Amino acid sequence: MKRIILKFKREKSLLRKHPWVFSGAIETVKGNPVSGDTIEIFSLKGNWIARGSYSEKSQIRVRVWTFLEEEKIDSDFFERTIQKAYKNRKFILKGISSSAYRIVNAESDNLPGLIIDRYNDIFVCQFLSAGAEKWKPVIVEAIKKIFSPESIYERSDVAIRKKEGLIPIKGLLYGKEPDDLITILEDKVRLFVDVKNGHKTGYYLDQRESRISIGKYCQNADVLNCFSYSGGFGIHALNGEAKSIVNVDSSAPALELAEKNQKLNKLQNHSVEYVVGDVFKVLREYREIGKQFDVIILDPPKFVDSKYHLNKAARGYKDINMLAFQLLKVGGFLFTFSCSGLMTSDLFQKIVSDAALDANCETFIVKRFSQAMDHSVSTNFPEGYYLKGLLLQKKI
Repeated sequence: MKRIILKFKREKSLLRKHPWVFSGAIETVKGNPVSGDTIEIFSLKGNWIARGSYSEKSQIRVRVWTFLEEEKIDSDFFERTIQKAYKNRKFILKGISSSAYRIVNAESDNLPGLIIDRYNDIFVCQFLSAGAEKWKPVIVEAIKKIFSPESIYERSDVAIRKKEGLIPIKGLLYGKEPDDLITILEDKVRLFVDVKNGHKTGYYLDQRESRISIGKYCQNADVLNCFSYSGGFGIHALNGEAKSIVNVDSSAPALELAEKNQKLNKLQNHSVEYVVGDVFKVLREYREIGKQFDVIILDPPKFVDSKYHLNKAARGYKDINMLAFQLLKVGGFLFTFSCSGLMTSDLFQKIVSDAALDANCETFIVKRFSQAMDHSVSTNFPEGYYLKGLLLQKKI
């Protein structure tokens, strides 16, 4: 039997159904397991606790598949667990006016390291752990059986796989090759998505509700959309009758796609500017010339990937929010976000508050945002909560 035995009293988190075992919690490894193998987890007293996948390269040495001793890890397990994840979302999906959404959200759906996103009838997967990688053919067959998809495409081309001893990889797993751009519906707008090369699995599905909510704040407004990527926030703002939009991103191809999205929604008669550049530098240039906006959106990439970099990331968030407050008209609205899991909600609010003080302005918190409903967070896995946002109004 391939198994690990935990150190004294290191089973506490597992008894609370947290799905990770770190290398430092392990007393003994028996049976010579290799990465991806299914392994039994025992307490030092010899009590069976859980069953998971082993990863000899990662600091997270075991990720739990099940806490039920009678539950086998086989093809039926994956089909059954994917079905459960989908059924759990049935009610949520009724409230989502979109043809693109998440079906499996890794640990929060009891499938550690597995992401399954749906774009129309194209299913895009990420296999981010050694266990998910080993069971990939079985998972693909389960998706085929449950959903009868047009395509299953892999987007495991992410650096996090290296921590599991895996190489980044992407490509077609089943069906026809997806088009270079597919069209999804998101509330009242249509958007082009590149599932083969775009960010994450093709698009930031986790920001859906934030994007949809922005339109009502943008009527007759001059809007600055920072880190705009393919322009989703900007399209929703234009659909909410914004007077003008400035989309800023460091990627010229992303802005080209944003312009295509503008044309797709027949919004060419609106005033839209596309600026390729470093957002920090662009905002400083706007400050120097006294440019101001009614609505500003800050949706930056992850600034922090380890506790070691948290202080540096905090300075970055403070700097960019201070610049935004300085460019925001009195009475205007700032939508500001952090997708860094290590940045807590309390710390993020404090940073934004300090940024407002440095900008010599007072603000209200009008609304709080989180990741979209289909990006569920299991109560026994708080690490699944990563996206937080604030809507602030600059006091008159």
